[in-house]
Amino acid sequence: MESRRGPLKSAVPSNVVSPVRRCSRTACGRPAVATLTYVYADSTAVLGPLATYAEPHCYDLCSEHSERLTAPRGWEVVRLAVDTGPTRPSGDDLEALANAVREAARPHERAAGAASGSGGSGSGAGHGGREGDPREVARRGHLRVLRSPEP
Repeated sequence: MESRRGPLKSAVPSNVVSPVRRCSRTACGRPAVATLTYVYADSTAVLGPLATYAEPHCYDLCSEHSERLTAPRGWEVVRLAVDTGPTRPSGDDLEALANAVREAARPHERAAGAASGSGGSGSGAGHGGREGDPREVARRGHLRVLRSPEP
């Protein structure tokens, strides 16, 4: 993109931006390991594991700042278990990811089969996979509604 003065340049070079979330404290560049949230109605500060997403009203803290955290007088600090070690995917995580990829591929196959000629059975095109799994009640995208297992 160009302006009358010349090409626009980014204020922050792209090689400086890090994918690792950093501590919210001023002048602290250490990696964040915990998330601090304030519950104003209860006068409580909750310090827990690093949140999956950076939220606008939460603060990510490094291990040093999370250990030294104090709350205002009259406030309670609730410390949830924080795992300070590096997180690595487990075998269960990898298997779940592989299953999700397989499942994501199936609706396209079923939708193509349904469009090629099995109309009018009353099952509805939006429910795609009910024929494959008798527990499946409904389907929307990759989400499925299943019947409760019989005791």
